[in-house]
Amino acid sequence: MIRTPLRPLARILDARNRGENPDAIERENLRLRHEEMRDKARSRAEGRLLVLAVFFFCAFSVVGARMGILAGTTVEEPRASTAGNTIFAGRADIVDRRGRVLATNLSTHSLYAQPPHMIDPERAAHELVGIFPDLDVDRLIKDFTGKRKFLWIKKNLSPEQMQKVHDIGDPGLLFGPREMRLYPNGRLASHVLGGASYGVEGVSSAEVIGVAGVEKAFDTWLRDPARDGQPLRLSLDLTVQAALERVLDGGMKLTNAKGAAAVLMDADTGEIISLASLPDFDPNDRPRPLTKGDQSDSPLFNRAVQGLYELGSTFKIFAVSQAMELGLVEPDTMVDADAPMKWGRYTIKEFQGKNYGPLLSVSDVIAKSSNVGTANIALDIGGERQQDFLESLGLFEPTAIELVEGPTGKPILPANWSEIVTITTSYGHGMSASPLHLATAYASLLNGGTKVTPTLLANPDPEPGPRVVSERVSAAARKMLRRVVTDGTASLGEVEGYQVAGKTGTADKPRRDGRGYYNDKVINTFSSVFPADDPQYVLVVTLDEPSDNTGEQPRRTAGWTAVPVAAEVIRRTAPLLGLRPHVEPPLAPEITLTASR
Repeated sequence: MIRTPLRPLARILDARNRGENPDAIERENLRLRHEEMRDKARSRAEGRLLVLAVFFFCAFSVVGARMGILAGTTVEEPRASTAGNTIFAGRADIVDRRGRVLATNLSTHSLYAQPPHMIDPERAAHELVGIFPDLDVDRLIKDFTGKRKFLWIKKNLSPEQMQKVHDIGDPGLLFGPREMRLYPNGRLASHVLGGASYGVEGVSSAEVIGVAGVEKAFDTWLRDPARDGQPLRLSLDLTVQAALERVLDGGMKLTNAKGAAAVLMDADTGEIISLASLPDFDPNDRPRPLTKGDQSDSPLFNRAVQGLYELGSTFKIFAVSQAMELGLVEPDTMVDADAPMKWGRYTIKEFQGKNYGPLLSVSDVIAKSSNVGTANIALDIGGERQQDFLESLGLFEPTAIELVEGPTGKPILPANWSEIVTITTSYGHGMSASPLHLATAYASLLNGGTKVTPTLLANPDPEPGPRVVSERVSAAARKMLRRVVTDGTASLGEVEGYQVAGKTGTADKPRRDGRGYYNDKVINTFSSVFPADDPQYVLVVTLDEPSDNTGEQPRRTAGWTAVPVAAEVIRRTAPLLGLRPHVEPPLAPEITLTASR
């Protein structure tokens, strides 16, 4: 910076020559220098003020804009940030064959606490116990006043509960949005749906995972975001399921049974229209598994799929059908039915010591449910061929149903298939299978002889399975089973307008210790098909330890217990399935012609 001298020599000399005071020149130059310095300082200050003004304007503009954005958005609670993978909370709905909702999601909130932010922990604890009586006030106070920085209080809240907690007004009580699995029909089809629970959980979302039934079997499918919320469509019919469960529950109570199961299946496609097991449960509040005792007594136990029972005389049609397929007998062939039958150290008897012999037609063997007649037919078939046929019907392996419980329903087979096993198996003793196995076998045998695979998925175009018997044998078997209803042990199974064909089965229940059978505990089953002339549906009803006590003596046969229940199910569900009753026209009155005079 170049400065002007305060006492320039030329001006000083000139001023002295003129007699002026040289100090005046110095004072003038000093004044000018100060004015220059003042102007520069003022200019610098004004520039700084301008920069500050621009900065504050921008800052307040950003703050104002942010406040405007926050004012226009939904109010949210503060969320604790956690590291980890993203939680995918979405889960597809489950619907029945007509698109009616069986399982869906409900938006709700969870409640958690951050004790360091709480103002009055003790008051908050007492207030929370007033809202949620299941909470322990002492435990809450201990958690709130201890060293914990975070704890869950409730995983799901109703809107009313959320408002009450909000009214407490403690900033340490926070809400987190999440979805919960909702089953709007309550207990209906509970064993099929199974239930869901939470997997990975965060304060802002939670992972919903299946724990049983189709919820677990299709867990990956239901959680796949690539499906864009496409619902899982089951083969169940919600209306039919409701009707069947109501009738089954009433029948179980009337017969004093400890449990019941039913399967209604499309005979051609294997689609399960209804599947029920009682006692049942509410999947919205799924109970805990039993920790002791028999697991089959738990309401979680699926008797239709996991229950393995000796199904009694319902197996007799298998032996007769195989014998007809092999050309050994025809429906009118006479067979030895002289009871009792001795086989080594074993004695084969008829029910209540009856004797239908010495000879019975094959059709009468089924209608009268002759153990001896069936045993002699089975001996002609032989054990090896008998096993092959039962295996072709799917009675040796777990069913392929889309339930996680399916593989647990593996039939219990004899270790050694001796001749006495061949005899007892022919009338449903010595091996155990589930009601679903029985329904699948009856559908395969009676739909024209084509094997079906049970499925819970709506499948309008199934691939035909292998042939198990000819159409001729299948038709003959249906005709014999029809006689069981019209003339045999299932006379209470007749439903006007629908030709019902089926077979009863009464089997003594084996003791849990493996020492023989109970004298007063049975498993009763009625396996039926309707209409008999054009089979469309198979229905299996099984009752555990039923007893009809309306008479002088308890009646424990399937004809008195399972058959009336099945008949009522058909009477209620057949119209719902779109089956029109076939009403036979009344006979025309006889007209007698007389000669006129």
